[in-house]
Amino acid sequence: MLNIQTLQTLRSLKLTGMADGLEQQQAQPSTHEERGLQKSQFADLLSSHWIHQHHNVLITGPTGCGKTYLGCVLATQACRHGLSVRYFRTSRLLEALSIAHGDGRFAKLIAQLSKTDLLILDDWGLEKMTLNQRNDLLEIMEDRHGLKSTLITSQLPITQWHKAIGDATLADAILDRLLHNSHKLKLKGESMRKVMSELTESDHSQ
Repeated sequence: MLNIQTLQTLRSLKLTGMADGLEQQQAQPSTHEERGLQKSQFADLLSSHWIHQHHNVLITGPTGCGKTYLGCVLATQACRHGLSVRYFRTSRLLEALSIAHGDGRFAKLIAQLSKTDLLILDDWGLEKMTLNQRNDLLEIMEDRHGLKSTLITSQLPITQWHKAIGDATLADAILDRLLHNSHKLKLKGESMRKVMSELTESDHSQ
């Protein structure tokens, strides 16, 4: 009954992607195990206690395996628990910060980010960072460390994040703040987009 109500709510909010994902999970209950996702761990994260404790969540895995979807589920739960959430694709946040440097809004934007209970950085590590971007990222993490929570999704395994950031000293400082008190979800499996596309093509062929 609860799942039916959740699906209706998601569709009424036009969150069709999340609704489709939930329906697929119901149709294929083994998906959690196939993806390497521990139900007990994720159920604990849904309580949002980790945000109150100022912990971070790091979700890694191949493209299309459901990282962003899971991040959005946790973000939705956080909103339901009265917490503030901001979502960015990492590249777009870094671009916005660069522009803010030029038009005088940088201090204001950094202050806004520092007050957000949960900051989501999607698609972390896809592009090489510049020195200014590394410095901006360190400032954000410094402001949030031990005070707020950050959720990151990335195609890169955590062991490659140091190299992706670029500068060894800044990478050490950024990752020290991110990895401390972090919950790690390492997903596996083929792209869910590919699976859903194949299912749709199968439906049309019948």
